[in-house]
Amino acid sequence: MSAYSAEATRRIAPRQITARKGGEPIVCLTAYTAPMAAILDEACDVLLVGDSVGMVVHGLPNTIGVTLEMMILHGQAVMRASRRALVVVDMPFGAYEGPPARAYDNAVRILKETGAQAVKVESGPEVADTIAYLTRRGVPVMGHVGLRPQAVLMEGGFRARGKRADEAACIVAEAESAAAAGAFCVVVEGVAESVAAKITAAIAVPTIGIGASAGCDGQILVTEDMLGLFEWTPKFVRRYADLRGEIARAVRDYAADVRSGAFPGAAETYFSTLKA
Repeated sequence: MSAYSAEATRRIAPRQITARKGGEPIVCLTAYTAPMAAILDEACDVLLVGDSVGMVVHGLPNTIGVTLEMMILHGQAVMRASRRALVVVDMPFGAYEGPPARAYDNAVRILKETGAQAVKVESGPEVADTIAYLTRRGVPVMGHVGLRPQAVLMEGGFRARGKRADEAACIVAEAESAAAAGAFCVVVEGVAESVAAKITAAIAVPTIGIGASAGCDGQILVTEDMLGLFEWTPKFVRRYADLRGEIARAVRDYAADVRSGAFPGAAETYFSTLKA
C-alpha cells in the first residue's frame, strides 16, 4: 500500500480547520487514551492531547511536571484509536521556550513518534518567533492565549484573564502575533467575552474558546470535566453527564455482588465439556 493512501490522508487537516473561520463552529475535545479517542473521533473535528493529562490522568497539581515523553505516549494512544479528527499534541512546559531550533527538534519528535498532525504552544510574549520558525519548516502550530496553564507559577494560580484594559490589550496582541506567525488556529482560554470577541474579529484564523464565550469560532473542553468525572469543575464547563456518579454506582453494585457471592454467576463461568 502506498504511503499516500486514503487511509493516510483522510483525516481533517490543519488547513481545513483554518478554512472554517466564521463558518460552522469547530468542535474540539481533549483526548488522552485510546478508548476515549475512539468514542470522541466521530463527533469531533479536533482532538487535543492536552498537557492537562498531567492533572486529569496522572493527578499532578498543575501541568508543569508534564514531560515530552508523557505527551508522546498519550499522543500515540489517541492516534491509534482515532481515524477522522485532526489530532494536536501539546508541547509541554520547557519544550519550546528556549532556542527555536530546540523547539523544532521537540516538535518534530512529537510528530514523528505519534503521527499527529500538529502541535500546540502557549503563545506568550516571546513565542511568536518560535511559531514562525516551526511553521516555516512545515510544523503546523495551534496557538493558545489568555489563561495559560503553563504560566501558573508566574500568575500565582488559575484565574480569568483580560479584565483590566492593559491585560486585555496584551492578550489581543499575543493572539495577533500568533496568527501572523502562522498558527492555523488559536485557543482562547478564560477571558472576558469582550476580549474573545476582539480577538475573533482581529485575526484571520479560527479562535477555539474555552471559557471565552460563544463568540469564538469553535469550542473545546476537557472531556472528563464535560462528562462529570470530577466533583468540581470550572464555571465555564457544562456537564453533559454524571459519569462519576454512574461509575460509583457500578462499583458499589459490583462490590455487593462479590461479597454476596452473586458474582461471578453461571453466565460468567467456564465449564468443561469433557465427559468423565
